Amino acid sequence: MLWSRRESTPIEERLGYRFKKPELLETALTHRSLANERKLGAHYERLEFLGDAVLGALAAEWLFEEHPELPEGDLSKLKSALVSERSLAEHAESLGLGEAIRLGIGEERSGGRRKPSLLADVLEAVFGALWLDGGPEVARKVVRRFLDQTYGDSEWLRWGDAKTRLQEVVQGWGWERPSYQLVAAEGPDHQKRFQVECVLKGEVFGTGQGSSKKEAEQRAAAAALARLSATPPGP
Repeated sequence: MLWSRRESTPIEERLGYRFKKPELLETALTHRSLANERKLGAHYERLEFLGDAVLGALAAEWLFEEHPELPEGDLSKLKSALVSERSLAEHAESLGLGEAIRLGIGEERSGGRRKPSLLADVLEAVFGALWLDGGPEVARKVVRRFLDQTYGDSEWLRWGDAKTRLQEVVQGWGWERPSYQLVAAEGPDHQKRFQVECVLKGEVFGTGQGSSKKEAEQRAAAAALARLSATPPGP
């Protein structure tokens, strides 16, 4: 079937781009385990290498344009959070990549479709495939959509290291340092979710959840910062 008459796959529809060379997308979605089982010549890892570089450059460009007020150190911290494994894995899930990955039997049985590290790697491979197939502008359009969505959906990203920022703010007001209380830890060991409260002046100012206590604390601090930003204390 000619490419011009080929129907877009669900992944292409969510990406907003139809590949001229569909085999590039197929390779990006092929795990090494399947390539070894079926003696295939290619799998996602080389495309992941390219996509990681593409993502890093485009994320740096995006942050440079969006935050002219931030110094290099803050930009670097924000970039690390923005392109973290967790951010990539969440976006990969929203695109349905977990169900589309081509896995070998062993990786399938071990729950590969739900592994954050694998989801993040495959999304980077897709970015690499977009760069090769559509060029820099296509890759930039799709990657920037990911960056916009991730930044908009993650309150704590807007503050970078929220715990440090919160401590600086409240100490500037003469308040005591914030404290963090673990209020819940639920789920099996490999999928545990933590809930933490950020306490200031004896009052809960923010609550956060995450897959680690550190992440939950950062989100609780970001929630506290958002509250203080909206209604700063009087003199």
